[in-house]
Amino acid sequence: MKPLKLFLCILLATQSLTLLTSAQTGKIDSTSMVTLRIDPQSARGAAISQIFDEVKFIPLETTKESLFGNIAQLKIAGNKFIVYDYDTRSILLFSDEGKYISKIDATKLQTDKEDKEKAQSYGFRTVNEDGNDYIIIFTGNNVQYFTMDGKFIKKVKNYSYSDEITMSNGDILAKLGMYIKKGKDSTFYKLNVINKIKKDTIGYFKFDTKLYETDDWYGDGGISQYAPNEAFWSTFYDYNLYKITPDKVSLAYKFVLPAINTLPKDFLTNPIYVKKRFDYFEKNKKVIHGLGKSYLLGDNLYVRFSNVFWDKDQKKNLIYNIKTSELISFQDLEPDSLSFFLPITDSGFGYDFENRGFLAFEGGKFYTSYSSLAMFAFKERSAGKTIKYPQLLENYFKTGDRKSNPVLVVFKPKTK
Repeated sequence: MKPLKLFLCILLATQSLTLLTSAQTGKIDSTSMVTLRIDPQSARGAAISQIFDEVKFIPLETTKESLFGNIAQLKIAGNKFIVYDYDTRSILLFSDEGKYISKIDATKLQTDKEDKEKAQSYGFRTVNEDGNDYIIIFTGNNVQYFTMDGKFIKKVKNYSYSDEITMSNGDILAKLGMYIKKGKDSTFYKLNVINKIKKDTIGYFKFDTKLYETDDWYGDGGISQYAPNEAFWSTFYDYNLYKITPDKVSLAYKFVLPAINTLPKDFLTNPIYVKKRFDYFEKNKKVIHGLGKSYLLGDNLYVRFSNVFWDKDQKKNLIYNIKTSELISFQDLEPDSLSFFLPITDSGFGYDFENRGFLAFEGGKFYTSYSSLAMFAFKERSAGKTIKYPQLLENYFKTGDRKSNPVLVVFKPKTK
């Protein structure tokens, strides 16, 4: 199932109409919009130590119970990593040094007689309720609560499933994909900003969810928070980055790309593309269909361009300096002593980074991952260099192999 359609199926299955004392359609502030004309293929390389202050590799312990394929979702919860493996539909918990703790697999999910389907996970979120931290897992029937050690607590019906962030010490909530009910009618908005103090919600970008039934869609985007009170939002078939702050949503950056990378202007309105979007992308493989999660750190804009087909030579994960216009490509970053002469992504070897981009950005650090197959191949490439690996990585190379669990890569970008 395509990512957008899968998200909507879960959302509509678990979302109740939201009743609010005040709800309205918001207007986008575009008075400070900046147009950026970018040719991704013109991006150059740089040494990793020129861009980042710190790089750390964290192999995730491999045991019979903890073995999994790849990281589809990652959450940093205090001194724990919570990993979602889509292939096995399991949530695995590791320490911040990669030590395996526990796992929530399909056998721990609860299915009742009245449930329409056998419970299986479609992702997770962490929440704090009444002073307690929980992992909540979304199934087709409900949401199920587990402790941070993987013990089942309860399940709840009609829980709102969507990405969200908080601002202003939790008083402002920005939430994706939500119905707002006003009178007898309800409207679905792609982006919603909820003010808990005023008890109102402003919805942005109305969307007819029936379109998922009548057309095929390919998307990326979402909310990416890069500061306590600032975040970007982007959507599919759109080259704009919208900035969310506690008081407004504004159009921050509008990208203009080369013709070979650009969608037709009538791509959303012309009926010739209905149910034929995949055919179009198959014939135009270099076309960018939207922006992925992006971040502004200092003067550097970390931006991700998305397309349907993987092309190892197409540059899509870039760093753009908004003051100097310097453009750097992630796949052209050169390993050096800061990274122990290992790449920080698997670009050019695998496709984890191409498919998912950054898994997380927390505490001023980016988190990515790649397979042990890639890691051992990269180590062989650096043979002949004098390298002193940190103990964690040294032990991994001695005891692990190409079939071991993925390795987390954590790097802290320079902001000056």
